Amino acid sequence: MDPAPTQDPLVDAHLDLAFNAVGLARDLTLPLDELRAAEARTSETAMVTWPELRAAGIDLVFGTLFAKPAKKQEMQPAASGEGGTEKRVRSAGSERDRIAPSYRNAEEAHDQARAQLDWYRSMEAEGWARLVTSRAELEALRAERAASWKAPVGVVVLMEGADPVREPAEVGWWWEQGVRVIGPAWQATRYAGGTRAPGPLTPLGRELVDAMREVGMALDVSHLADESLAEVLERFDGPLLASHSNARALVPTDRHLSDDVLKALGERGAVVGLVLGNPFLDPAAGRDGSVDLRRVGKHFEHVRSRVGKGRVGIGSDLDGGFGAEETPVELTRGADFVRLGEAVRAEQRASFLGTAWWSWLERSLPAT
Repeated sequence: MDPAPTQDPLVDAHLDLAFNAVGLARDLTLPLDELRAAEARTSETAMVTWPELRAAGIDLVFGTLFAKPAKKQEMQPAASGEGGTEKRVRSAGSERDRIAPSYRNAEEAHDQARAQLDWYRSMEAEGWARLVTSRAELEALRAERAASWKAPVGVVVLMEGADPVREPAEVGWWWEQGVRVIGPAWQATRYAGGTRAPGPLTPLGRELVDAMREVGMALDVSHLADESLAEVLERFDGPLLASHSNARALVPTDRHLSDDVLKALGERGAVVGLVLGNPFLDPAAGRDGSVDLRRVGKHFEHVRSRVGKGRVGIGSDLDGGFGAEETPVELTRGADFVRLGEAVRAEQRASFLGTAWWSWLERSLPAT
């Protein structure tokens, strides 16, 4: 199926492609229907493969390096029951918890991330991906994608959780390998407090942030604990983003961003990508309930009112522990990506679907 032509770029700022391929042994070169048939899942059903990204017409993704820690807290927000009582969203027994290897120390985390980076390179060699590390490569990708929808999909490599960086001095090595964004936390790392694991930057974390600034690495604030995020805003003057975060005012969890933080990010020229897992859009629905694109629109409007025009995009996290059963009902597969435009007004669609992120990359990547 050929995608509908589009003049404006389509960008998804958060996909755990390499984790799925290396950690979960998913063959992402398969057509999506073949992968689904082979897995026969009833939850976390696959949404994204390389052919599916092409069918969606997506031009560029932020592809993560995600090493899974051995010790893990439940990541879902609390769900509000009737009468204002609180209950915890059911743990789904995630496929990634059952299958994927986990790390116990920095060396193991490093090895997992290197294996995932090697996979992205192998996908580039096979013609599925095009790693983007500079503005020159970004413009070359745009020309290549304009010439043919079958051209490789651009990938900006983002490290989610900094434990694979064995010491802050190694940031420069990861930069040389093509990593352009690091999020210091997922849950707590050696560098920072994270989701459901409050705390400030550690002494190593302060060294990490300084090393990132020195090489020009962008910093992803998604998953940072409030205390660590406050330090980052004071200490780090390089490019900032929130690759996959929603409005805390609508979903009260430390996984999302407060209004004050959203305002501060807007003042720094950051872009915020909305994450599409149902419990991150509506805690009352949980993983099993029904959420539609109107809820995405509510998060868009709230975040946009704080960060500013042209600074809200998509960081879907499809297949990041969420699949077809755990995302808005209109999204049955990755090729439905453009339907996200229905969540916002017509004049906002191009920005939401990709130009906000494309402009951020033009400002944030090195020239060559």
